[in-house]
Amino acid sequence: MKELKAKELRNKSVDELAAMLKKEELALFNLRRQLGFREIKDTTSQKVQRHNIARIKTVLTEKGKGAN
Repeated sequence: MKELKAKELRNKSVDELAAMLKKEELALFNLRRQLGFREIKDTTSQKVQRHNIARIKTVLTEKGKGAN
């Protein structure tokens, strides 16, 4: 799982960020399901996924408030 950088996210549009957020949330859901069924044992990817979602939501909030 690649860790997203906030600097890169700030260069994207709100629509792109919203699409990325949906994609990341779906990926997190799939990771949780795989962990539940013991298909994978790598729990660090779940942590990275949660942090990516948080970064995207932070940038979306910043853009909503008009901050740069």
